Amino acid sequence: MLTIYLKQYNKIIRNAEPELLDNLGFDDILWIDLLSPSIKEQKAVESFIEESLQTRQQVEEIESTSKYSETENSIISNTNFFIPTGDSFEVEPVSFIISNEGVLVSMRSAESRTFREAEKRLQMNYRSFSTGYHIFISLLEVRIDFDADLVEFVAKQVAALSKDINTEDTIDKEVIHRINALQENTMVLRENIFDRQRILSSILRSERFPNDIYPRLQLMIKDVNSLINHADFSFQRLDYIQDSALGLINIEQNEIVKIFSVAAVIFLPATLIASIYGMNFHVMPELDWVWQVGGYTVPLGYLFAIGLMILASGLTMWYFRYKKWL
Repeated sequence: MLTIYLKQYNKIIRNAEPELLDNLGFDDILWIDLLSPSIKEQKAVESFIEESLQTRQQVEEIESTSKYSETENSIISNTNFFIPTGDSFEVEPVSFIISNEGVLVSMRSAESRTFREAEKRLQMNYRSFSTGYHIFISLLEVRIDFDADLVEFVAKQVAALSKDINTEDTIDKEVIHRINALQENTMVLRENIFDRQRILSSILRSERFPNDIYPRLQLMIKDVNSLINHADFSFQRLDYIQDSALGLINIEQNEIVKIFSVAAVIFLPATLIASIYGMNFHVMPELDWVWQVGGYTVPLGYLFAIGLMILASGLTMWYFRYKKWL
């Protein structure tokens, strides 16, 4: 879908006809927004700005030159916007081209609240957006505001996770999965905020933008630096939570091993006694110990061996309790 924002009759007019580009000049257009454009729409825009649009592969490149570059005819910037999806978010690549005449071209493949909010600002106060440069900066401002909301959202999730771990007696796989998912989201968030910082720094060094934009850039860079610090804090807190969770798991495992170890030691004397009496020596007096009671023969040697095993295990357990090992 193609949307053209025109400056006519002291107001901003939206139009979605690609053929309109053949009859308009750079002075008439502020912004061309491409949302999952068709090949026809892409060719019409490329013909108008006399510049090739960025492919998705170019937009997703991680090199710093792909994030911001200046050519003879235009400024090209590629970044990622976040699309909220329930308790997480998806990363959506967005490409921007600003022609020397000040026309902004944006290309994306998904709806974004950032663009809706920037369009709302444009319609409400169009006099503040005299060029595509101003719209581009406004889009970045809105995006930074929403990034701040995401950083706060992740921080709340981290705090809730920490509270759950402190109140639970056992740690299961679900908690570990939550920690890993939050670490991944925080890492992606940090990386893209760093990208925003690099783009703003590049704009600040550029001489092509209108002079009234640079004071706004200083404030935006301060906001981004603050977001980076908050994201770093959440990431460090997640590392601490992960270490705590793994420590609790190790304690649980040690308790289980301790139980088996104690059980083995308690029954070790009984096992030793049973082994001695099971060696089948020819001379073993206890075998002849019997007691005749009312015509019944009670094997005292057998009872003696069982009693000895119970006594040995009981003494071992008493010693463990005396040493406070149990």
